[in-house]
Amino acid sequence: MQRTMIATTIAALLLSFGAHAQNAGTETARDTDQQKRIEQGLKSGQLSTREAASLENQERRVDATEARDMRNGKLSAGEKAQIQREQNHVSADIYKDNHNAVKGNPNSASSQRMQADVQRNVNQDARIHQGVRSGQLTNKEAGSLERGQAHVDRAEAHAGANGRVGAGEQARIQGKENHQSARIYNKKHNDKVRPTTP
Repeated sequence: MQRTMIATTIAALLLSFGAHAQNAGTETARDTDQQKRIEQGLKSGQLSTREAASLENQERRVDATEARDMRNGKLSAGEKAQIQREQNHVSADIYKDNHNAVKGNPNSASSQRMQADVQRNVNQDARIHQGVRSGQLTNKEAGSLERGQAHVDRAEAHAGANGRVGAGEQARIQGKENHQSARIYNKKHNDKVRPTTP
């Protein structure tokens, strides 16, 4: 009887670790998908630079929420629901902005700069997601990296708020992206790993 209780407790703990990892993986996957949709909207001309900047500001809020909620290494059901509500709101705005009358010029220098910056977001979000899924990143580390993504998103939102991104603004954003890229690499290659389920 006692062995059964111990085995049940161990199984529940392992499933708990897996559920927390799955939550972080689900949220980081959605970050990547939504950045891809913003990038595609810019490339097709469905999104203007100003619209993309506004969406990046919303992405900043989602990343900040994820950073706050994952800083203790796990996501509660309530925290997960809050992040999903925020992501649903951004998703609806991406759809709305992609289907309104406002159009962008994907060949303009400003749009090209924003496209490059958002493409880097896609790549970095995908690297975070891959690290969470593989166990190279703990949820706590992923939360720290989401805080870094929020800083990058804020810089992009600020740069494009007036409808154009200048070369100097892009250089500052790229500096933040380079810093974030190094942080992702370092956290994925340190000795911390997320517990895995058998």
